[in-house]
Amino acid sequence: MGKKYDDLSYLYLDASLRKREAHISGEDLEAAANSTVLQVHDIHSPVIIQSMELLFNNGLYFLRSRSQDGSEGVAVLSSRAEYLHPLLKQLIIPYFIGKDARELETLLDGVYVYDNNYKLSGLALWCCMSWVEASLLDLLGRISGKPIGDLLGGVIRSEVPIYVASGNRGTTPEEEIAILQQRVEETGAKAIKFKVGGRMSKNADSIKGRSEGLISLTRKTFGDSMSIHADGNGSYDPKVAIEYGKLLEEIDAFFYEEPCPFDQLEETKEVADALDIPMAFGEQETSMRRFRWIIEHDAAQVVQPDLQYNGGFIRNTRIARMAALKGIPVTPHISGGYGYIYVLHYASYIPNIGKFQEHKVGLKETRGLFTPQIELKDGVLTAPTGPGLGMDVDVVNGILRKALLI
Repeated sequence: MGKKYDDLSYLYLDASLRKREAHISGEDLEAAANSTVLQVHDIHSPVIIQSMELLFNNGLYFLRSRSQDGSEGVAVLSSRAEYLHPLLKQLIIPYFIGKDARELETLLDGVYVYDNNYKLSGLALWCCMSWVEASLLDLLGRISGKPIGDLLGGVIRSEVPIYVASGNRGTTPEEEIAILQQRVEETGAKAIKFKVGGRMSKNADSIKGRSEGLISLTRKTFGDSMSIHADGNGSYDPKVAIEYGKLLEEIDAFFYEEPCPFDQLEETKEVADALDIPMAFGEQETSMRRFRWIIEHDAAQVVQPDLQYNGGFIRNTRIARMAALKGIPVTPHISGGYGYIYVLHYASYIPNIGKFQEHKVGLKETRGLFTPQIELKDGVLTAPTGPGLGMDVDVVNGILRKALLI
């Protein structure tokens, strides 16, 4: 791949630099993935997990963990908790009760095989595990007085540039441009993303001619300084995906996301090999081994795990470490709502984080949970800096006192 960007922390390697990474083997990637992530050496006493409670208030699901010494940690879950909570409560939480939260990294391996949970492996299982992990990381962060980035490698940045997207497929090119213009105006974003294709649609466009028209009109409207991302959501076979990729190359687009269905790894590599535009891929992936294959075989030049779909911070830190060995940036997918907070934390400590992170809904509804509040200015979000997930304990406790126990 021939694209190179100037920002040292958000670097795509050009073709000559990438050759240096060619000797990296699958064994090297495996070793990077298996190295220790969680750093809690300064918590000297056991943190025995006494309870974990699922609560609901004002449209948000919360998972509150308590240790025997009275310490607490709280995570905000995605709306998927509405239908995944039986799995969470029956098969995941019981494993953690009575165990030492400092052993979280080992516990995540243990719960995978507990009661044959591995037989349910996939998005549903790993979402539940990610929620437990986030709650316990908040607990450990509050005890140590550190943001979770300092528990997972060390905070190296406090500001995160964003891109804005609409998620629409039913708009005309002109309507979509108007929506993106409004969102750029509201946020100051220097990057945008739009949808192409019909979503898992076997080459059909959502509206005939929409994708071609939108690709062309976007660059004409926003000019050369705007970074443009396009997302196929698995719409195409390789032949058609390459055709649209060529159109995106003509407008010098920033990256091309998931043109082929998410489980078609070889087909995605075929598209990546045929194009110069960086391929972004991985939002639906839940297998560390398949991520290793994607990275080892250069099937994607931007890796996109979802921090909830793929099981939380520790697993996704392992993916970032593998990607770093190959000079590949990581731009995680956001699963809506509160998910942007997890991405901000992840971006705060991952060295090879992508240049822009997606700005989704949720800031207005949740920024009041944090001290200091999350700020958005000139296309940049501030990362939480308080202990754990950074939420204001008094504000959250006030919400939980009025919450319904699920």
